[in-house]
Amino acid sequence: MNIRFRGTLPPRWYAATCLFFLVGVTLTAQEKVSLVGSGSNVPSPLYLLWSDAFNKANSTVQVRYVSMSTVQGIELVSKGTGDFGAGEIPLTEEQMRGGKATLIQIPTVIVGLVPVYNLPGKPQLRFSGKVLSQIFLGNIRNWHDAQIAKMNPGVTLPDLAITIVHRTGGKGSNYIFTEFLSKSDPAWQSKIGKSASPSWPLGQEANRGEDMIEKVAATSGAIGYVEAAFARHSALGYGEVENPAGRFVAATPASLTASCAAMENTIREDFRVSMVDAPGRDSFPIASFTWLYVPVTGLAPERFRALKSYVEWALTDGQEIAKGQGYAILPRPVAEKALARVKAIQ
Repeated sequence: MNIRFRGTLPPRWYAATCLFFLVGVTLTAQEKVSLVGSGSNVPSPLYLLWSDAFNKANSTVQVRYVSMSTVQGIELVSKGTGDFGAGEIPLTEEQMRGGKATLIQIPTVIVGLVPVYNLPGKPQLRFSGKVLSQIFLGNIRNWHDAQIAKMNPGVTLPDLAITIVHRTGGKGSNYIFTEFLSKSDPAWQSKIGKSASPSWPLGQEANRGEDMIEKVAATSGAIGYVEAAFARHSALGYGEVENPAGRFVAATPASLTASCAAMENTIREDFRVSMVDAPGRDSFPIASFTWLYVPVTGLAPERFRALKSYVEWALTDGQEIAKGQGYAILPRPVAEKALARVKAIQ
């Protein structure tokens, strides 16, 4: 079947149409189930790998993931459209219990946001939260600024205007990044605050992580922020960030795991926790779980069993795939706690 769209419909319409089309598709054999989830772009490279590996190993359950935004993923699964959501914003009590379906959130891996920039020579730079806040507020406008130079001794910084690139609204990456800026700078907290859809004072928009990389790469002097996996696979420079211990740390599986380990004793039964500015000398400060938002009511029994098998797989075999791709997997105690929560669902 060939489908052609004419006109200039917005990208969100195409994504939603794709989701509704996929949700309506159940494999013709009675014993087969096709699951569709939607949400954050942050883990989409991993989730696409997971879907491919899971689908090859299972003849009766097939999984598709549609990259949209965290907010859209929550909205759709709350309305019963789609089998699961995904993102980096912890669910509120109302979101867990106030929609068409009762939801739980299950962490899958740990993600980290890094500042990415396009400068001649691709220097390795260091940033504090205060400096990043002042850049994204528009108060630091040139790479040769004394505040940037102070934390990068020995680096030749160009006399070059800074161009801001930020994500569009509804993104989990906005939520994590603005939480970090809010904790780092009272000026950011009072003027912008923590939000998935902040009122940016200036800058160009980028819808997806891929778009962020492309737009920063297209403009000399540009700066943005993106999940570390996107940055590692780009030609852009990406910075170390100062943590609460006063150390400049790169986003690596080890430093992201350290952020999680530092907060492990505070992780609640519903897995709501913030890892932003986690204590510890080795912790990367812009870290978060990425969660699956899983309905525990409202699904037909066969779909629920299929979804449960996929989430259990993500917390076991899926962790090995994530580790092999350079993601920070869940520490064993957290993974075991999450797996026990899923197995207990009736």
